[in-house]
Amino acid sequence: MEQLVPTDHPGSLNKRRSGGSFAKKIAPYVLSLPAGVWLVLLFIVPLGSMLIMSLETCSPASGACVMTWHWGELPSIVNLYRGQFFTSLYFAALATLFDLIISFPIAYWIAFRGGRRKNFFLLMLLVPFFVSFVIRTIVWEFVLSNNGVVLHTLKHLHLMPQGFHVLGTGVAVVAGLAYNYLPFTALPLYVALERIDQRVLEAAYDLYASKRVGFMKVILPLTVPGIYAAFLLTFIPAFGDYVNQEILGGTANTMIGTVIQNEYTSAGDYAGGASLSLVLLAVSLVGIFLYARVLGSRTIEQYL
Repeated sequence: MEQLVPTDHPGSLNKRRSGGSFAKKIAPYVLSLPAGVWLVLLFIVPLGSMLIMSLETCSPASGACVMTWHWGELPSIVNLYRGQFFTSLYFAALATLFDLIISFPIAYWIAFRGGRRKNFFLLMLLVPFFVSFVIRTIVWEFVLSNNGVVLHTLKHLHLMPQGFHVLGTGVAVVAGLAYNYLPFTALPLYVALERIDQRVLEAAYDLYASKRVGFMKVILPLTVPGIYAAFLLTFIPAFGDYVNQEILGGTANTMIGTVIQNEYTSAGDYAGGASLSLVLLAVSLVGIFLYARVLGSRTIEQYL
């Protein structure tokens, strides 16, 4: 007679355990497969194409590009447009600094004084995102124009010379960058401030720390990761921006993003545009690497 094996036989238990452990090992890879395919198709492949294109030599007349493995194209074109690089760095740094100065009090007030209406105040902060980036910049152009509500009123009250203008200057570009990227700065700051344990502040005050000392010794150090994340999220897109410069700036305030856009659309120099784009990518990667190196990769995941 055939002997029946109990369901709790050690051999069957080992098989089930091995099968379960295999499923647990492979489950993360299966779940991450759609995101991995998306990342490869929309990031790795375009990045590789841009790298290959930067090693080609293009003819502006015909638009044809031939692979020449010309590595010297990168330093030469960077040297050619070094003025635009410095202008972009200067404008992006100023806009980021202004956003940090403006956003920190806003995020601080929402985190510590917003109460039950925190979500409402955050929504009001994000309302500009509901409108197109280009439309917001065009509206900002009307605001800063000579006949706009600001300059026209000041000139009418004889508080400003009639020949004074803002459009076509670096001031207009920086103002547009700061306005458009303000939420990118405010949200990481709010997250960093919201994560601060109130009991730490209470302990500092119990030890006779003043409001200023509590802010400088407790709040500000704990907000450093959020400040740096806000800096990256604002500086990187502002550094490569060209819309604000095209609409608000003049020919003397050309940014590197405008140069890249012209290289692709007007000049037909795809290799030069790809080389400049790689430089922008390198600057972004250096900033992110330093952030992860100094503050840790676990911290960057909380804010980016």
